[in-house]
Amino acid sequence: MRLLQYNNDGDLSLTEFFEGDIPKKYAILSHRWGAEEVTFKDLTDGTSKGKAGYRKMQFSGEQARRDGLQYFWVDTCCIDKSNAVELQEAINSMFRWYQDPTKCYVFLPDISRPRTDSADGSIEAWVSTFRKSAWFSRGWTLQELIAPASVDFFCKEGELLGNKASLERHICEVTSIPASALRGSPLSDFSVAKRLSWAENRETFRQEDKVYSLLGIFDVNMPLIYSEGKDKAMNRLREEIDKALVLGLFCD
Repeated sequence: MRLLQYNNDGDLSLTEFFEGDIPKKYAILSHRWGAEEVTFKDLTDGTSKGKAGYRKMQFSGEQARRDGLQYFWVDTCCIDKSNAVELQEAINSMFRWYQDPTKCYVFLPDISRPRTDSADGSIEAWVSTFRKSAWFSRGWTLQELIAPASVDFFCKEGELLGNKASLERHICEVTSIPASALRGSPLSDFSVAKRLSWAENRETFRQEDKVYSLLGIFDVNMPLIYSEGKDKAMNRLREEIDKALVLGLFCD
């Protein structure tokens, strides 16, 4: 796992950690991909600052500093997606990576709440926009919402909107996810059909990712086969779920 940090020159740098050496405290970013995201190659060849996505990385690093955290993780550049083996390992580890951090920052570029907003009607205005945020329609953000214990939501100005607890009612109503799931109840307490329903109206850029983004929700692992199509991927997922259920019965 690679983590970002600010070096002595004030620039961002990557440090790679093996499984047993991953820091116990780090922050992680949850966001929707946009134009000009910073990739692993951009960061390593020094061209990252010229891309629009660099702002999100700066926001994450600065917020991590405010929270007393040295390291933070951003999916766009901490994974070398040109390496198929690394990508597969990352996707199969993703739920755990979002489960382990001290803080998860959700960056919402489609919500504006300037610092000058008052604490009256303006709250209703951004809450209405919050409930309609495109972040709730992305496949990958399902696990990014459920896995971490601490999730903070920020508007495009970098101002804190609230957290998973303070915004729980709105999140539950928008996503149809029970509050107990958001609070950390074992996902095995919820039926397979119920968990699948949470992802029903979410979309991913690649059709197979609609399935691969559910691996952690069902606590299973499987190889990634891009070009297999969503239906075949779903059939393989269900096979892995059935195997896990049978194994659980024997273990009991």
